[in-house]
Order: sequence, then C-alpha cells, then structure tokens
Amino acid sequence: MLTEEYWSERYKTGQTGWDIGYVSTPLKTYFDQLTDRSIAILVPGCGNSYEAEYLLHQGFNNITLIDISAVLVERLQRNLQFYIQNGSCRVIHQDFFTHQGRYNLIIEQTFLSALDPSLRSKYAEQMYNLLKPKGRLAGVIFDFTFAGGPPFGGSKEEYLEMFKPYFQPVIFERCYNSIPPRAGNELFIRLDKL
Repeated sequence: MLTEEYWSERYKTGQTGWDIGYVSTPLKTYFDQLTDRSIAILVPGCGNSYEAEYLLHQGFNNITLIDISAVLVERLQRNLQFYIQNGSCRVIHQDFFTHQGRYNLIIEQTFLSALDPSLRSKYAEQMYNLLKPKGRLAGVIFDFTFAGGPPFGGSKEEYLEMFKPYFQPVIFERCYNSIPPRAGNELFIRLDKL
C-alpha cells in the first residue's frame, strides 16, 4: 500500500493532512541552537521540506532531501532550484532504505509515522548506517496510537527499544512546544550514534 504511487497520488490530490505548512516549532527551536552551518544534514521522507527551507534560509549549506514520491521530488527541485544550483541542497528521488551517504545530522519529522511499523527496526538500523561517527538523529515522533494508518503512531517504550541497539538517547521527552493540534502527542528526540 505505501508505495511510490500511493504517496505521489496523495501529493497530486492534496491529501496531506500531516502537512502543517511551515517548520514545526520543536524543530525550529532545535535548529536555532545549531552553530555549524556546514554539517551534512539528511531529511528522509522529506515531504514539502519546510525544515530544509528554514535551514537553507539560515545559511546551512549541505542538505540532502530524499523522498519516494516522484511528484514531490519534481516540485521540490523546482522550488529549491536556487539552492540546488549553488550546491547547498540535493533533492533525490529514492527509497530511504536504499540510500547511501554519511551525515552528521538526520532530521525526523513525520517520516517514521509514514512507514509500516514492520519496518521500524530496519529504519533504526538504516539511520545508524547513514550517520557518521558521533552523528545524531533528532526530531519529532508521535507518542500516540492511531487507528489504522498512515500515520502510524507508537509509544516511548516501543521507540526506546527500537533505537537501543544503535543510539544513546540524550533527549527523549514530550515536546513542550508542539503546535496545538499535536500538543501532548509528540516526543522530541535527540539520539547520538553509539
């Protein structure tokens, strides 16, 4: 069900209820604390990439975006053409699980909730493999169980178990600054590679 065609159709028809239209407050707050603008950043399952756009406007210059939807990737390549041409950003049409690269920071924002839960251990392992030594996974995940899916939710305990073989949780706590519709249902994570 969760194929390239499925996601491309959602973007074509505007069925993107998860899309808030701007960088989420927890991520913006985290980004504003980062000082090294040259770190290699990956945003997998990037969606409309408000996070990347915000980072690019702040002077970050080594951002890679990947998404499985060809429709979305073509749109991003047009919208971010300036940054692509100056070498600050790459937009790749690819399945996350086949991606190869090495990053200092990977941003999580609704990507995990878009994946079938059977892929979660594979997700954690791939995140680990894509990070450089001392790399970091940071972002927001749902601490809530949805009926059906996507989105697919989960619990803090489940996520901690999933990440345990690969990461040291530095921050794993309820977001204090979620947008109102998500208040009380999001965890901010900062996980350092073991």
